[in-house]
This record gives sequence, C-alpha cells and structure tokens, in this order.
Amino acid sequence: MTRTIQQLFDLKGKTALVTGGSRGLGLQMAFALGEAGARIMLSSRKAEDLEVAVADLQAAGIDARWIAADCAKEADIRRLGDETLQRMGAVDILVNNAGAAWGAPAEDHPVEAWDKVMNLNIRGYFILSQHVAKISMIPRKSGRIINLASIAGLGGNPPEMQTIAYNTSKGAVINFTRALGAEWGKYNITVNAICPGFFPSKMTQGTLKAMGVEKLAAHAPLHRLGDDEDLKGLTVLYASDAGKHITGQWLAVDGGVSIVTGG
Repeated sequence: MTRTIQQLFDLKGKTALVTGGSRGLGLQMAFALGEAGARIMLSSRKAEDLEVAVADLQAAGIDARWIAADCAKEADIRRLGDETLQRMGAVDILVNNAGAAWGAPAEDHPVEAWDKVMNLNIRGYFILSQHVAKISMIPRKSGRIINLASIAGLGGNPPEMQTIAYNTSKGAVINFTRALGAEWGKYNITVNAICPGFFPSKMTQGTLKAMGVEKLAAHAPLHRLGDDEDLKGLTVLYASDAGKHITGQWLAVDGGVSIVTGG
C-alpha cells in the first residue's frame, strides 16, 4: 500500500551520525532528524560543546549521544565510525557537515591553510563515507548520506569575500556527491548535497561583521538570511523514504541568491 506523507518522513528506528554537530547548521540538522524520530550520534572536536548540544537535544526528547573526533584526521574518523557502530548499531544516515573556511587573497593564500580546508571539507567526507558504508551501509544495502556543500561551490565570490580554498572544496563536495551517488546506487545508498547560502554562525561571523546583515540579505531575492529552521525540511527529505528516489543531487537553500546573475 502507498504510505502516507507522515509515514514517508518518519525516521523512527533510524540512527543518524552528524559531524560538526555541536552548533550551527549541524545542530539544526541533528534536531531535524531527531524530531523526525531518529536516534542521533553527534560529533565535533570539543567535548564540552558536544555535552551542551546533546543536553539540548535530550531536553527536546531526542535520543542523542556524542563522540569527540577531529574529522581532519583519518584515525579519528575511523574511530568515530567504529565507536558509533559499537554504541548505536547500524548507521542509517550519515551527515557530513564538519567544515572549515579561510579568508585570504588567492595570491597570498597559505598552502597550509589550503590543506587544512581541503582535509576537513572534502577528504574527511570521503574517508567517513567510505568507512561507514563499508561497515554498515553496503552490507545491509541501505543508507542515506547527506553532504554539506555551499553556494560557494557553485562559483566565485563578491570582492569582499576571498575564500578560494573554501569555494574549491565545496565545488568538490558537489561532484563527490554526484560520483558517489552514481557508484553506490547499486547498494541502495542515496547520496545528496545541501548548498546553504548565508546563515549566521560562528564560521560566518567575520563576513557578517565586514558586510553587515542588510547588505548580505539584499543579495537574496527573498531579502533574508537563513535561520535556525531553514535546513530542516530538506534534511529530513534526503534522510527519509520520502526522498528514496533522489540521489546525486544538490539543492541550494539560499533565499534565491544563486539564481541571480550579473551581480
């Protein structure tokens, strides 16, 4: 029988691993998945931040736990995958969200900063996706992978923003999503990306201070920045059976910024 829309979006009985999940967009997505019924394993580098975030999730009635790990380090990534499996069982949903940015003119951008951004923003996504798929998703022929890209991955920046490594890494995330979705469809694993526009966060506070809320919002046809609920719907769509026929895709959640051409 055809399921109802409520049944299609229901994540009860599912387990989700969310990286970079102690604040900002990662925590918003963790709330979305938890509110839809999933159990949550939250990860980021700092235990104290994770304790606060998990307490907030639990206060909302969500089954949530945490593991501190640095997703720029291969050993930490593999430990995160193994420990999640040991503590929570099979991973149904993986959200690759941990990320970093660096602002500098391209001609002066430090190579070590380039490597830092690339290691976290794309290499880490690959290693964790590979590890979780091999130990949990491929054997069960089932899985949902959600990669956080950005509208920065769709092109260049206005003059005030000089983030060549970040833009390059997020462009890589988009094509990583397409390639992995194509390859792992045979395992019934869907791989999709979200491309947020500007959301106020710790990572974006420098840009907010330099450009101001009004100027940033003016670039969007909807004349607003992203808020604490704007990623929730797409996250649950990608993670649930409502999105079971969607793979290798990206969608911008940006108030329309990316549809405007010519500045």
